[in-house]
Amino acid sequence: MYTVAVKRDFIARHYLIGGDWGVENDPHAHHYAAEIQIERSELDEHGYLVDIETIEAALDDALEYYRDSLLNELPEFKNLNPSLEHFSRILCQRLLRAIEPSGPGTFTVKLWENETNWAAFRQAF
Repeated sequence: MYTVAVKRDFIARHYLIGGDWGVENDPHAHHYAAEIQIERSELDEHGYLVDIETIEAALDDALEYYRDSLLNELPEFKNLNPSLEHFSRILCQRLLRAIEPSGPGTFTVKLWENETNWAAFRQAF
């Protein structure tokens, strides 16, 4: 199985809803890191899973949208607690649509909110 990955960092803000999360209920920022991993057993005719420049451009575009935003105010988080888990799924689905890798394979977004805490969402394509 081959894997290609790209990682970027960005800052975004949120506040948690639906429970008593202490200071997490107040708007605050995280220095996130997003890692995109694409896995397949076959390479294309050029020896790529996906051209890494395509991955970089899609990730940079997505993160520009989220950078410095308050996640709670974005339409994709309407009626959702902007948890790390929800955010990793939303980012995964957005990037999968933008990159459109040929299949079959898996597409994973691993999203850190600090140096030790992360969540991931994996989707088959």
